[in-house]
Order: sequence, then structure tokens, then C-alpha cells
Amino acid sequence: MSGRLIERQYGNYGKCLFLENGRVTLGVTAEAGPRIIYFALEGKPNVLFEDTERRFVEDVGEFGKWYAYGGHRLWTAPEIKPDTYFPDNDAVRYGFQNGKLTVSPASDSFGRHMSVEIELDDDDASVKLTHAVENISDKPIKAAPWSVTGLAAGGVCRIPLCTRKSGYLPNRVMSLWDYTDICDPRLTLTNTEVRVRQDKYIKNAFKMGFNVEDGFAAYAVNGQIFVKQFGFEDASYPDYCCNFEVYTNYLFLECEALGELKEYQPHEKAVLRESWRLFEDTDDSEPEPEKLRQLLG
Repeated sequence: MSGRLIERQYGNYGKCLFLENGRVTLGVTAEAGPRIIYFALEGKPNVLFEDTERRFVEDVGEFGKWYAYGGHRLWTAPEIKPDTYFPDNDAVRYGFQNGKLTVSPASDSFGRHMSVEIELDDDDASVKLTHAVENISDKPIKAAPWSVTGLAAGGVCRIPLCTRKSGYLPNRVMSLWDYTDICDPRLTLTNTEVRVRQDKYIKNAFKMGFNVEDGFAAYAVNGQIFVKQFGFEDASYPDYCCNFEVYTNYLFLECEALGELKEYQPHEKAVLRESWRLFEDTDDSEPEPEKLRQLLG
């Protein structure tokens, strides 16, 4: 069954754009954002976090208020205010052609125009995302494209660490934020992987960044395993050269991919590509990185 686009009201998000192929459904907000607010196998609950109460809000001074809304969004790194938190609360521009849905907010006040192209596979429970940030100013902008996927509560994230032999040189990068407790009970760290558990009973936030050369991370929740695949190149990345970061608090967990950090010239685009896949998790087992490597080929 080929993917199709359906417009319908969803929750308190107003009109949303849904892509369906008989195996998986993906929904995107059209009246704010955009956010990919829904992603699930047929008959299964949403794996993405929905901030229906609008609890996550930032005051951005003269620009107004930024709302998280939940789900998946496109940002730029490094995270600075007000640039990163420029509000995207207006209607979204979109087009659907040749099975690809393209969504974009209005250009912001910092010379950036963002867009996300979404291509749902005709038959498989997978989707390809192409994020683009164009420098529409008359000056270079130093930044990196940054895709942030907010996931539903109650799951476990598994992140493979680099095991490449590097002789006398280091092979693993780990970045810590000032609010991160290295003894946090949600964190399990081994020589080959990182495990982060979302826990509604622990209020404080937690975040770490890594050089994930395997190019994927996985999160098990709501009877499904969500896999986010992304690139790793010999390039400069933000936050001490991390191409992947994980964040969690008492309501959700985020899997975040980052692109190259550099000066983008006027009219140049920063592009970040990733793909998502969903697998059934009928026995509610945690995603095993080695098994996922085999499934992902």
C-alpha cells in the first residue's frame, strides 16, 4: 500500500497532516511548529511525547513565547537564547509531491529558513527525514543542524559506544551538562554502550552527548522499538564533537542528532538526514544494540 496524506484534527493541536501506509502512521502539526507529533505501528500507541498541557515554554522576550509542543523538531546548535528558542507558533507551510511531505515554518529573525522533508516508505515501518537550514542572511552563520526527537515516558534508550581500535588515541567522546549527575540512577554505562531509563519519579533533568559512530540509537516504549539512524563523519560537531545526545526528565526522553558545525555562507544550506524505523516489541524487551545492528544491516 502506497503512502497517502490525510488532513485531520488531532487532540488540541488543531489540523495535522498524517501519512499512512498500512503499517505505520506519522502525524505532523500544521497550525504550529512544525512538529512530528505522532509515530506508531498500526494498532499501537504513539511513541512520541505530546505536551498537550503546554508545560514546556520559554519566554523569549520581544519575540514572545516558545512552546515545545512535544514530538520531533528541527533546531540549530549551539543552544543559545533567543536564537535557538525563536517561537514557531504560526501556521506551517507544506506541500506533498511524489510521496514526500515538506513542512516549514516562516523564516526567523536570525537569518534562518528551516524545512523538513518527510518520506514514508511505501510498505515498511520506516521513514526518511531530510532537515535543511538555509542561511538567508547576508552574513555567515556558524551553526549545526540539530534534530530533537521527544519520546513518550516509560521507556529505555540504548546507545552503542565506539569500539574502534585507535591505538594511542582516544575513541570515545562523552559530554556532560552542568545539571547532569554522573551517579544518576537512570544511567548505566559500560565499555560498549550507554543505557538511559526514563523515570517519572526522578524530577531533575539529565543529559549526555557522545560520538556515536554506529549511527543509531534505540528506544523501547509502548510495545515498540523506535530506532533513529543518523550519520557520522570526520567533521566538527557541537558540544565537544558529539553527533548524538540524550536528554531526559520526568516526562519524556529525547534522542538528538547533530550535523556538522561550521560557518554556512549566505544562501548555503545545512542538511541533516536521518531515518526512523519501528519494530514490534511484544515481550517489552529492551533494544539490544547487537541485534539491531543485524536488523539494520
